[in-house]
Amino acid sequence: MAVLTQRFRDAGSHQQNGPFRPFRHKGFTLVELAIVLVIVALLVGGMLVSLSTSRDLASEKETQKQLASINEALLGYAAAQQRLPCPAAPSTTGIESPAGGGACTNSYNGFVPAITLGITPTNAQGYAIDGWGNPIRYAVTAANASAITTTSGLKAAWTTGPTPDLRVCNTSLGITGSGVTSACATGTDLTSSAVAVVISSGRNGSAVPTGADELANVSNNRTFVSHTQAPSSAPQGEFDDMVSWISPNILYNRMISAGRLP
Repeated sequence: MAVLTQRFRDAGSHQQNGPFRPFRHKGFTLVELAIVLVIVALLVGGMLVSLSTSRDLASEKETQKQLASINEALLGYAAAQQRLPCPAAPSTTGIESPAGGGACTNSYNGFVPAITLGITPTNAQGYAIDGWGNPIRYAVTAANASAITTTSGLKAAWTTGPTPDLRVCNTSLGITGSGVTSACATGTDLTSSAVAVVISSGRNGSAVPTGADELANVSNNRTFVSHTQAPSSAPQGEFDDMVSWISPNILYNRMISAGRLP
């Protein structure tokens, strides 16, 4: 009876205080849902940007290692064969052109002859490729009647003094001449005596270059451009090429050490 009495009292108390209303959970409003979706979109977008940046950094690092390996392979080839290999011609295979060296068919606008050098990684044609999977370009000096790509040619030119002449500038602005006469503007030379230049066309290498500095690296002449990356809004346009070159003194030292010079 005591329990029933207490329940009646509780019921009466509820009636005095108003009708009993059970607690209800409130749902999300449209505004709250919109805010959540915006936050999720920002987080996903940030993750995608971060992932893309990480991939580019990894590709850049891989390409730097590849360029260094190619330079070493070229120097090793010179020590063994008494010459540098010719570049591989475009739209063919990764074999130097012509096979056996001499006067190269594409001294300034060819590719690394990975088959001739016996290096990897390569694409299906046998061209050495960079971290983005694009063929790596390779140019070699044609000075002294192509002495550096002719067996014993450098040795023959040694008494009169070889004059390798590939140029690398820090800008394409002011480049003069064409072919074997092209030259950097005064004060923009990074080197004027390279024996070989090796170029990765970077992240945008699968597209036709539009910036003046990148266009200089695919022109058929002895002059190239190298500097830090630049956006499309830069004065000379977008630039993300990665460029390395071989000093004649490094080549001579390697060949002297191998007994190929003088």
